[in-house]
Amino acid sequence: MKPKKFTLPESEIPTHFFNIQAIMPNKPLPFLNPATKEPLKSEDLYPIFCKACADQELNQTDEWIPIPEPVREQYASYRCTPLVRAYELEAALGTPAHIYFKNEAVSPAGSHKLNSAIAQAYYAKEQGITNLTTETGAGQWGGALSYATKKFGIECAVYMVKVSYEQKPYRRSIMQTFGAAITPSPSMSTRAGKDIITRNPNDQGSLGCAISEAIELAVTTPNCKYALGSVLNHVCLHQSIIGLEAEKQMALAGEYPDIVIACFGGGSNFSGIAYPFMRHNIQEGRKTRFIAAEPYSCPKLTRGKFEYDFGDEAGMTPLLPMYTLGHTFKPASIHAGGLRYHGAGVILSQLMKDGLMEAVDIEQKDSFAAGVLFARTEGIIPAPESCHAIAATVQEALKCKETGEQKTILFNLSGHGFVDMSAYDQYFSGEMQNYHVSDEDLSRFIKSADALNQ
Repeated sequence: MKPKKFTLPESEIPTHFFNIQAIMPNKPLPFLNPATKEPLKSEDLYPIFCKACADQELNQTDEWIPIPEPVREQYASYRCTPLVRAYELEAALGTPAHIYFKNEAVSPAGSHKLNSAIAQAYYAKEQGITNLTTETGAGQWGGALSYATKKFGIECAVYMVKVSYEQKPYRRSIMQTFGAAITPSPSMSTRAGKDIITRNPNDQGSLGCAISEAIELAVTTPNCKYALGSVLNHVCLHQSIIGLEAEKQMALAGEYPDIVIACFGGGSNFSGIAYPFMRHNIQEGRKTRFIAAEPYSCPKLTRGKFEYDFGDEAGMTPLLPMYTLGHTFKPASIHAGGLRYHGAGVILSQLMKDGLMEAVDIEQKDSFAAGVLFARTEGIIPAPESCHAIAATVQEALKCKETGEQKTILFNLSGHGFVDMSAYDQYFSGEMQNYHVSDEDLSRFIKSADALNQ
C-alpha cells in the first residue's frame, strides 16, 4: 500500500516560530504614523496590541522566536496536522504531478487561524488583559479567537462582516458556543460604524470596516486589546508552524515541493505554509515557486498598487507599505469572506515586490468547481477560501499534464467548509455569480491610498 498520510509525534511540534524578516534580502519598509509620517516603534503599537505581539511585529533581527510552553500544550490538542498525498485528485486530473496538502481543517476551530489565536490569547493573558476584540470575515478567525480566549479565561468581542454574518449563520453559532459576543459590521455601536452606515445605510461591510470597529472598541475599553487574524507580521510569524511541520513531513514522504500554493486574503495561511520553505530559496538558492491564489473580484496582488495605505476603512491603523486596492475598496459579496480584504501583508508585499512569490486570481465559480472535485476525490469539503488554493493547484497540475513534467506541488488546505454548505447549494443551483471589478473602479478606489502618499 502506498503511504498517503504523513504525521509527526507530539514531541516534534516546533519549539520556535520562524521570523522571515530576519533573513529577507530587502527588509519591509517601516510602518508610519499617519499624522507625522514618522516610522513607528514597538511601543507606539502598545495602545492597540498586547506588548508581546507589538514587539514581534517589528522584530527584524531574531530569526527564531521561542513558542511558550503553554501555547505548545494547546497546540498538542490538534498538532501535528496531517500532510496528505492526494492520489485520487492526481488520478482524476491525469497529471504526472505529485500533489500534497497540509490539512489545517482538523483544528478545533476548523482552520489554520487557531495557530495565531492561541498565541495571541496567551500573550494577552500573561499581560493581564481581560478583553480582546477582533474582526472576522467568513468567521474562521472569529471562531478561532473565541475558542482561544475561552481557554485562557479572556472575554472576546467579534465584529463580523455583515454579508458573512447573514450568509454564514452557523459560523456565528460557533463563536457564540465558545462564548464570544458577535456584532454584524458595520454597526451602530461605534463611531466608525455609524459613519459608514450614514454614508450608505445598506453597506454590507468589509474587513476594513470591521477592523475599524474592533480597534475603536479596544482603545475605548479599559484593559482591552485588539487581536488581528491576518495581514500583520506577528500573525504570519505564528502561522509559520504550518510550514515548519510540512518541511519534516515532506522529508518523510521523500520529496521536496517545486511549487507551494495557498489562498490569499491578508496572507496568514499563505505565509504559514510558504515562509519556512522560502528561507531555503533565500539562503540556499532553491527554486521553489510560491503562488498566492486570490479572488478575481479582490485582486490586490495581481492588480493592486504597492504604496502606503491604512489597514482599515476608517483610517485608525498606522500607514502600512503594501499592495492595496485602496482602504475604501468595497469587495463583492463572494462566499470566500476571509479573502475579501483590500490589502496584502507588509512582509508579503515586499516579497512580492522582490519577485520571491507570485499571484493568480481565481473566479468564484472556478474555485467551487475545484472544491467539488477535491471533495469527490479526497473526501473533504473545503472552505470557500481553500477552494482558491485548490483551483490554483489544479491549474498547475494540468500544466504538468501538458508538458509531462513530474513536479511536486504542496498546497495548504486552510479550513473545511462544513458550515459553508449554503455556498455549495448556491453553486449547484446555478445561482452563484462571478464578480468582476473594472480598471476604472480600481483606479477610483486606489486614489484613496494615492492621496496618503503625496
